[in-house]
Amino acid sequence: MTTLSAFNRFTDNLNEQDQLMPVLFMGHGSPMNGIEDNEFSQYWSKLAQEIPTPKAVLVVSAHWLSRGTRITAMDFPKTIHDFGGFPQALFDVQYNAPGSPELAKETASIITSTNVEMDHDWGLDHGAWTVIRHMYPKANIPVLQLSIDYTKGPQYHYDLSKQLMQLRKKGVLIMGSGNLVHNLRMVAWDKLNDNEYGYDWAIQINNTFKDLIRNGHHDKLIKYEKLGKEAMLAIPTPEHYWPLMYTLGLKTDKDDVAFFNDKAVGGSLTMTSVRIG
Repeated sequence: MTTLSAFNRFTDNLNEQDQLMPVLFMGHGSPMNGIEDNEFSQYWSKLAQEIPTPKAVLVVSAHWLSRGTRITAMDFPKTIHDFGGFPQALFDVQYNAPGSPELAKETASIITSTNVEMDHDWGLDHGAWTVIRHMYPKANIPVLQLSIDYTKGPQYHYDLSKQLMQLRKKGVLIMGSGNLVHNLRMVAWDKLNDNEYGYDWAIQINNTFKDLIRNGHHDKLIKYEKLGKEAMLAIPTPEHYWPLMYTLGLKTDKDDVAFFNDKAVGGSLTMTSVRIG
């Protein structure tokens, strides 16, 4: 386990940098990606080598919904196994990265649109640790989670994310974790191991989402329900889509946009991920 003295070395030096940290939207997919050595997890490991080492990671996960906005504020967040029916090896994983109460307080202070509550009960859910353990396997970088207020819509989340720009300037990696296309009710369970299998509607709307992201049409992505029946099939409930808002809201005019892990699985899920900057 990382010591408190080690984690303090990261959080004591949150000064602004010349270079903005990239911002990520991670298609996290099945919890099994947390322990499997596959093309998705391999790219997560590769990505960590391509971007600057962050001073901390702030995750907005599809799996932490709350009334109001909360942020983890404990020294060591617990590993949450928020799933069922998977092999014991997945439940045995403990990702013992430190947290940062100091960064939690600073983040709360720069968000002015709402009161952010300090949370000491949550931890790192599978939208966070299944990805980050591949990126930073030594668990030596502070990781925090910011919850999603389920009473608010996409515009609210997009606007809130803009207030986090100061953290980008200070070397904090901000990561939204969800899936662009996420319809579990329509999954072809026999095709889950086929990373090329997507229903026509899923591929179509995934391409539409990518075009809109690439061309900066965030207004249309915020009002996704106007994109037609394919969008509503892709987003039957919005929790896996909302993290994208936290990524897009932090884009500047100078940022490049790139896609990775751009694959469909099980017909009605896409792993498509976005790097900004």
